[in-house]
Amino acid sequence: MPHVTRIEGPKAGNPIYQVGGKSFVFFRTPRPDAFDPDTGERYADVIVIWVESEEDKLALTQDPDSPFFTTPHFDGHPSVLVRESRLDEVGVDELRELIQDAWLSRASKRRAQQWLSQAE
Repeated sequence: MPHVTRIEGPKAGNPIYQVGGKSFVFFRTPRPDAFDPDTGERYADVIVIWVESEEDKLALTQDPDSPFFTTPHFDGHPSVLVRESRLDEVGVDELRELIQDAWLSRASKRRAQQWLSQAE
């Protein structure tokens, strides 16, 4: 996808992918809201992916067996979380579509329209 910039997070150097200065995917540092319920250990492999709408977020997170989840910290935020260690549960086509939709949700309308017209 065009106009993607990869920067490093200010604290831990975690990868952040942006379009037009807006993040659409980033690897999160361990935080107290995403943790193993059995051990209490913070997940060190959480990826945040923007989604287009709350409906899209709910569609991905409602099934308790889904690798996608959210936390109260992300209430009202148009994104889902997924652990890198569970990405093998997501098909390549589904992941590609999710990342493309994340990019489209953050790109300017002009860039999005231009990229979509070239992809046809």
